[in-house]
Amino acid sequence: MSLDCVEREMECVAHWFTGWSPLQKQDFMKDLLDKLIPNNVDSLFDSMNSLGVSDKPPSIYKCQLKLFGDWFSEWTDAERNTFVLKLQVLDPGFVAKFNEEASRLSNGLGSS
Repeated sequence: MSLDCVEREMECVAHWFTGWSPLQKQDFMKDLLDKLIPNNVDSLFDSMNSLGVSDKPPSIYKCQLKLFGDWFSEWTDAERNTFVLKLQVLDPGFVAKFNEEASRLSNGLGSS
C-alpha cells in the first residue's frame, strides 16, 4: 500500500476522532487495544456480542470503526506507531490512558 494512501487513511481517522464523544473515544480505545493485544479476553466477549442481528443500519460511528479496522490491519507497525503519535497531538490524555491500559494488559494483569 502506498504511503500516500496510508497517510490519507490516518488523516481521515484523526478527523473522525476529533468529532467523537468521550464515550465513543473510550470504545475506540477498547477497539484499538483489542487490535494491538489480541489475547485480551474482553475482546472475545465483545466480538460475540457484536454478532447480534439488528433490523436497523449501523451508525456512522460503527461504519467509521469498521473502516478503521480494515485499514489498521493493513498498516505496518511503523505506520501504526505514526498513527498513535497523531492521536498524541490531538488528545494527549487519550494516548496516556491508552498507554497505561496497553501496559497493564500486556503485563498480564488481567482485564477490568
